[in-house]
Amino acid sequence: MTLIEHGELVRRALEYVQEERCRRPDAPLSSLLDEAGMRFNLTPLDAAQLARLFSEKGQEPSAPCKR
Repeated sequence: MTLIEHGELVRRALEYVQEERCRRPDAPLSSLLDEAGMRFNLTPLDAAQLARLFSEKGQEPSAPCKR
């Protein structure tokens, strides 16, 4: 069994949310954050950290959509 650091889980969850926003641009961010939290088994603190990445200064982390 491989253990993954919490920071790595947040990074993977961030990538997941960015990909899903490209696939489903109309999906509410809160729903995508909840999905990522469940998918990557984030702790409440990790989930809050992920949400902060999207709410800092009203901007979300930039990642171009790959089409």
